[in-house]
Amino acid sequence: MAQLAEQPMTTLPRVGKQSDPCIMVIFGAAGDLTGRMLIPALYNLARAGLLSHEFAVVGVARAQISDEDFRKRVYDDVKTYCGECVEDDLWRWFSGCFYYYTGDFNNKNLYPQLKEYLNKADQEHRTQGNFLYYLATSPNFFGEIVEQLAASGLMEQNNGHWRRVVIEKPFGHDLESARKLNQHLLKVADETQIYRIDHYLGKETVQNILAFRFANGIFEPVWNRRYIDHVQISVAEMVGVEGRGGYFDQAGSLRDMVPNHIMQLISLTAMEPPISFDANAVRDEQAKILHAIQPLSDEEVLSRSVRGQYGEGVIDDKRVPAYRGEPDVPPDSRTETFVAMKLLIDNWRWADVPFYLRTGKRMPVRNTHIVIQFRRAPFVLFRDTAVEHLMPNQLVLHIQPEEGISLQFAAKVPGPVMRLGTVDMNFEYQEYFGKQPSTGYERLLHDGMIGDQTLFQRADMVEAGWSVVNPILDVWKALPPRNFPNYASGTWGPKEADELLERDGRRWRNFEK
Repeated sequence: MAQLAEQPMTTLPRVGKQSDPCIMVIFGAAGDLTGRMLIPALYNLARAGLLSHEFAVVGVARAQISDEDFRKRVYDDVKTYCGECVEDDLWRWFSGCFYYYTGDFNNKNLYPQLKEYLNKADQEHRTQGNFLYYLATSPNFFGEIVEQLAASGLMEQNNGHWRRVVIEKPFGHDLESARKLNQHLLKVADETQIYRIDHYLGKETVQNILAFRFANGIFEPVWNRRYIDHVQISVAEMVGVEGRGGYFDQAGSLRDMVPNHIMQLISLTAMEPPISFDANAVRDEQAKILHAIQPLSDEEVLSRSVRGQYGEGVIDDKRVPAYRGEPDVPPDSRTETFVAMKLLIDNWRWADVPFYLRTGKRMPVRNTHIVIQFRRAPFVLFRDTAVEHLMPNQLVLHIQPEEGISLQFAAKVPGPVMRLGTVDMNFEYQEYFGKQPSTGYERLLHDGMIGDQTLFQRADMVEAGWSVVNPILDVWKALPPRNFPNYASGTWGPKEADELLERDGRRWRNFEK
């Protein structure tokens, strides 16, 4: 172990609780997720003074590299993704926290040996026996790694220390596999030790949904079926499969996005007020919403869901290939790259209020947003004026790339005649609160270190999300698409997605660059 350096004072004022002393063990430390997201997020936490002075990282992977080589990789990652934020004094302390251990996750001998190594690091860094295991690996290893950790005593919590495991998505590939994985994990670990991570919940606007709804007295009274006409949730991506053709062709957009990211957005938007911000109080209300979503019958799958696959097209003035022309994608692939659907929530607050969802690749812009469209005001007052129709008010929660909130309402156009124009009131996080370096993982890693599970999915939430998706998977498997590709790259998806709303007299809210 390296000689410990004193942790320097940070240049940023600390806001929030400093994390518990702990060792973060990253399985899959040589992978892309670790370099792009986890290490920069840890550095940002250190810079904000939110990492404990008693902290270490042990990376575990098959690659044969030394501690020094691992630290060089860490430096490159921090320099690439944190840029001008790298501070020499802080870096000297931060780099001294990193170690590397070579091992094969399938080798049962790895875990007793790793236990000895972690105990030594624990004594060196005074981390009080607290271990946070992060599984940045293929899903095939999730159950095996946790089982072997438990068999080696590395999941035992006694004498005041804790052991927690963070699991990345995908959490299963259908309802049955999600249940089996939950059962596998819960045989050897307690639910309070399992942190199923969804990086969307690390975004400020997603977290702000709760604050926006429940801290503002002007919105909660109208957040129901009496005033809201419908809700739209869109997750649009400009990129294609980015070299992940082999993985994506087995998953598709429905599995990849809907049971996790989009279900989380629905539950936060639609949930009842929790009795407190205690983790289980919040997740209880989220789970109720997911269980209240009406499952689609076979006939409803055909009429209320749409799938698409992108063809060739133009994005940013560049010609891009069709999905079937991407590397590692079969030339006759039937995997969807676009999904749209209409869901209903069977409870008192949201009865008869449709929730329209869509997600797709190779769209015109990268944009994730939630649109709350209110009911139109009565036209009676304006029928003898030049006003021909009234536009409904829309509240939009912008999640990425720019995070903010906008409210669209009508105002009189100056002049002698009564004419109405649409006005947007815009709030942007960066403009009001300044830009903070962030990967979206900072809050989630910090919560894992202090034991706050609010933003992590519980077993019942995962299974409820898959319960909504499973009937669609079954119908789509039984009736393969005949018209793929059915939308050009750089467009907003197949025409059937527009027709899904047009049949109800509505239309999607699209945002251009």
